Amino acid sequence: MRESPDTRCAVIALAGKPNSGKSTLLNAIVGAKLAIISAKPQSTRQPVVGIHTEGETQLVFVDPPGLLEPRYLLQQAMMEQVMDALRGADAILHLSTLADGAPPPLEELVPADALKGQPVATVLTGADLVPPHERPATAPPTFLVGATTGEGVKEVLEWCREQARPGSFRYDPEDISTQPLRFFVAEFVREAAFELLDEELPYALAAEVDEFREDSDPVYIRVTVHVERESQKGIVIGSNGRTIKQLGALARQSIEHLLGKRVFLDLWVKVLPKWRRSPQRLRELGFPLPGTRNT
Repeated sequence: MRESPDTRCAVIALAGKPNSGKSTLLNAIVGAKLAIISAKPQSTRQPVVGIHTEGETQLVFVDPPGLLEPRYLLQQAMMEQVMDALRGADAILHLSTLADGAPPPLEELVPADALKGQPVATVLTGADLVPPHERPATAPPTFLVGATTGEGVKEVLEWCREQARPGSFRYDPEDISTQPLRFFVAEFVREAAFELLDEELPYALAAEVDEFREDSDPVYIRVTVHVERESQKGIVIGSNGRTIKQLGALARQSIEHLLGKRVFLDLWVKVLPKWRRSPQRLRELGFPLPGTRNT
């Protein structure tokens, strides 16, 4: 791994309530679509890692699920991952939409043991949606950001670089994430579900990659879409398979863009009763249970 007397590195956690713009900011920083984007809240279930390496500085950004009051076991597991991300960070970006005003201090939103005195910057997102004369005056460590336009991203990155500590890079400078392609395939299938399916159904859906033949042309990927009830299975498949075909076509666009190759996406739907509340099912799907740590 690259190391010189001048190399520096930092892990930066993104914290904020659902729909605060964390995923949009991560994608803007990395310059690639890694985190899924949805107008529906709570679409992020597992942390997405993005790597930004420039010159002698490497910044590792961790975008965990949004801050929420958990109502069932899956959401408890999601919040466990949020706390892990905060505890492991050298610095934190606390995001809130500009339209909602300045957020309360992060110390009021998370357990005391989740923070260890790390530097915290406040990032007010959606600045491009607010007329200039209506924006508040800010100074570091508070930033106004319009991630879709790039406004303010440079200033946020500069603050993050100032938090980096001397040391070797953790990852290859060419890497943009630490996660396998299978992870992003499953995420893009879920993103398509949030786009196409109504109401609560996307929240009852999980995607699991069963087969990934990267050496085939087109790349063959088989994914099982898990739902909780037979009625949900019928909705996901749709009349004459119309909905599952639309879901596959939409997800395939994002997957092909990431891989740079043609993809044959083979989707299957399976009922996995009450998987969001089942410790066994959550463990099988790769979610850490509350009170445990991955080793």
